[in-house]
Amino acid sequence: MTFELTDAERAFLAAAVDCFIPADHLTPSGSDCGVVDFIAAQLAGDWGAGARLYRDGPIQKGKPEHGYQLGLTPRELFRIGIAAANAYCRRAHGKNFAALDDAGRNAALTAMESGSAASDDFPAKEFFEALLGAAMEGFFADPIYGGNRDLAAWKMIGYPGLPASYRDAVTTSFGKRYDHPPHSLGEPQ
Repeated sequence: MTFELTDAERAFLAAAVDCFIPADHLTPSGSDCGVVDFIAAQLAGDWGAGARLYRDGPIQKGKPEHGYQLGLTPRELFRIGIAAANAYCRRAHGKNFAALDDAGRNAALTAMESGSAASDDFPAKEFFEALLGAAMEGFFADPIYGGNRDLAAWKMIGYPGLPASYRDAVTTSFGKRYDHPPHSLGEPQ
C-alpha cells in the first residue's frame, strides 16, 4: 500500500508545525525545516502502518500513563485527526485550520490539547500528542529522514550530530565549547 498526504493534509501539517516551530532569529519555521516531509515519510513507512503496535482487541480506554491506547495506526490517526480537526475549525471558526490566522490556529491547537475539541470519532488529545511528538521528532531528527533541513535544529542547540564524527573531541574538548559544525548520517565524513 502506498500512502501520500493530500494537499489539504499537507496544508494542515504545515500550518500546525509552523505554530509549534515558528520562524525566528534562530531557525526557519518547522515547514521550512522539512518537518512536514519528515511526517509524511514516517506515515508512509512502517511506523505509519503501525508495524510495532499491538492493535488486536479488545481496545479499551486506558489511562494517560498507559500510553497510546487506540485501535488506529498512526497513519489512520493522522488522516482521521486532520479531517476532524478541520471540521472542528470550520464549526468553531468558519475556516479550515490552515486558513486561520495565528490566534485561531493556537486556539484550535489548545482545544485539541485539552481535549475540548474531541468528538465521538475524534480523539483530539491523542491526535494533538501524536502531532506534537512527530513535529518534535522531525525538527530534531537527523536530516537523512527528511526533517531538520540544513541541520537548523542541531545548529540552534549546538548538537554536533553523528557521534562518530566527533568521537576524539569528547576527550580533547571536555569542559570547553565544541564549535565545529554538526554532521548528518547522510554527509560524507
